[in-house]
Amino acid sequence: MAKRKRYFGLSFIWSLIIAIIPVTSWICGAVERICRGHVIAGILQLIPPITVVFWVADIITMIVFRDLTIFA
Repeated sequence: MAKRKRYFGLSFIWSLIIAIIPVTSWICGAVERICRGHVIAGILQLIPPITVVFWVADIITMIVFRDLTIFA
């Protein structure tokens, strides 16, 4: 079974809670992307107008695919 890409390897529920709360999603998402080698995506996540795009994408992928699939 393939390992799921979630925030810091947490369970689905905790990852979904992190994805829903904007500030934690922005910070944890940036750190998670940088740790996985997507440095540019991690830095872009910290820029305010682009942050909203990543936030919505994280929520949608967590609900639909149960993991982070976009740039993670």
